[in-house]
Amino acid sequence: MTDALLLRLSRLRDRVAELVEERGTGDPTAGDPLRGLYLSDEAVRHLLVPRTAPYTSAFEDDEDHEGDRDHEDHGDREDGQDSEDSEDGGERDAGRAAPADRLELLAMRLGLPELDLRILLIALAPDLDRSFEPLYGYLNDDVSRRRASTGLALDLCGLPVHLAWARARFHPSAPLTALGLLDVEDPERPFLSRSLRVPDRLVAHLLGDDTLDPALTGHVHPLATAPGSHDDTFSAKLADRLAAEPLVVYLREHREGDGLAGAAAALRTVGFQALHYTGPEDRVPELLREARLRGAAIVASALPEQPGPFLRKLADAGVPVLLTGSRPYDPQWCERDPLVLDAPRQRAGAVEAWSAALRQEPDFDLAAVVAPYRLGGDRILRAAHAAEDLAGFDGTPVTAAHLRLGARQQSASGLEQHARRIRPDVGWQDLVLPDKPLVQLHELALRARHRDQVLGDWRLSAGGGRGRGVLGLFAGESGTGKTLSAEVVAAELGLDLYVVQLSSIVDKYVGETEKNLERIFTEADRTDAVLLFDEADAVFGKRSEVKDSHDKYANMESAYLLQRLESFDGIALLTTNLRANIDEAFTRRLDLVIDFPFPDSEQRLALWRHSLAAVPCADDIDPSSVARDFELAGGSIRSAVVTAAYAAVGRGAPVTTADLREGAEREYRKAGRLVPGEGNW
Repeated sequence: MTDALLLRLSRLRDRVAELVEERGTGDPTAGDPLRGLYLSDEAVRHLLVPRTAPYTSAFEDDEDHEGDRDHEDHGDREDGQDSEDSEDGGERDAGRAAPADRLELLAMRLGLPELDLRILLIALAPDLDRSFEPLYGYLNDDVSRRRASTGLALDLCGLPVHLAWARARFHPSAPLTALGLLDVEDPERPFLSRSLRVPDRLVAHLLGDDTLDPALTGHVHPLATAPGSHDDTFSAKLADRLAAEPLVVYLREHREGDGLAGAAAALRTVGFQALHYTGPEDRVPELLREARLRGAAIVASALPEQPGPFLRKLADAGVPVLLTGSRPYDPQWCERDPLVLDAPRQRAGAVEAWSAALRQEPDFDLAAVVAPYRLGGDRILRAAHAAEDLAGFDGTPVTAAHLRLGARQQSASGLEQHARRIRPDVGWQDLVLPDKPLVQLHELALRARHRDQVLGDWRLSAGGGRGRGVLGLFAGESGTGKTLSAEVVAAELGLDLYVVQLSSIVDKYVGETEKNLERIFTEADRTDAVLLFDEADAVFGKRSEVKDSHDKYANMESAYLLQRLESFDGIALLTTNLRANIDEAFTRRLDLVIDFPFPDSEQRLALWRHSLAAVPCADDIDPSSVARDFELAGGSIRSAVVTAAYAAVGRGAPVTTADLREGAEREYRKAGRLVPGEGNW
């Protein structure tokens, strides 16, 4: 390694010697001790002699050159510049654009007049050829000022420096400076001696380098969309408008991601590259310059709290600008209103999008698995890749469980601040219910899967701003399986279950309860999950006659809930021990009301056997007598089996009928009920 490095240094030393010899040959100032501090007329004439091979290097061998050219050509093709380079019919060198080609293309794209193009080239020259530095120093009468000045630029263009319209080409509002193509420096100097500098990003672009401006690193991201997850008609109409003129559009989202999906689909239709910006307001000048250089559109999704200044900076960008957000447009944001549109909702279960995102054909019913998910664009791609990674970890093909888990990861939200998250680990086999509530639970899952098709495509929504949510009420005594059923429905849909903590909702201060509920519903609207209001009587109770201020504010909470449920787009389940406690106005807005009856002896026996399915039992165990003698609901039966299991494991023996009876008696005593056979005591 050391020998190789020494060899490279030796070759560099040889090249330096060659360059010294080359520069000194014929240079009248080569032996001048003050060389570099001033320029004589003879030295200037020497600098004006054309160089024979200005942009070649003898430092690397021919093979290195060939490798570099191959690498550069390949890089240009990857950046998609071939079409740009050939637009004005100029010749290309192995796919690379000469700087002048890109300069002409930029001037045409931005509508720059010929004078501005000349000024830009004058300012650009020292960044492309070092021999212009001493020449400009000579013309500036100051060898330390090696860039063109405003006065020198006007002289080189043959314009008198006193012409107002010519001087105006350097004004901050003039195209070159307003578009971020030229910086006029040294404002403290007289106007004619102010230096002109071309930003490094523009120089790099003109030389064929399309690396993103470093100032935008971390703020600009790829904008992806998946086919079939958006409204094609809306995308086509928006694409036509964007193709006709560089509009500023505000897409108001009903759910996070709706606007991005619509914007991405429209830009893909019209063939525009997109810069998805999520950075601060102070990086907008660099963003606009980058969009102009690339001929790209800007998509901004993270609007500041006060979006007015941000929007005003983008109002006259000269490139398509699409803004997305959930807030209604406020005319105070901008003097010139953008085109304000409601972004179409993401379609749940976009099978085409999921199928395209998966790199292998699934061996399960893809439509049924993805039906509940309303993910857009890149979220579908990320969920599919996550599922493939999980399958690779397990060493199996992608299964429905992998895909559901990947989708749930993309639906993570802030609901955990207000609700307890449950990852469902149960199924239909864990439910022991009569046929009627079981059929209704299957219907509830069916409604959740196909609500977009029935309420949206088939236009069966009730109107009046009503959402496409699914609302169900589970009514029955404690322990009859209401919460377990909600978990089973969530598992069937492949969604997480969020149990709302009522203690985090109800607040003694006026208006705070409504605010807490709004936060929950807002998060639930943007999350694919099942929302469970356990013991819903506390929030959804009956309104009463107003006798004091407490009744008044309680009724206001109920009125708010009635309105919010109508616009809800998610899946919400309510449980109550007494159906009569729920206000009738809420009941009318529910899709399903499922009654969970107290189990009869036959169902109780099925519940005992189901709870004992994985428990070591004695050969002569007989749960039928316990099921007949003790009227317990499913939750109490499970608790009794747990008591029996602990008693058995303490003895080191299997569970017996006596253990089951002891567990059942304890449940009776906990409930304050009379144990059969003990009499009154």
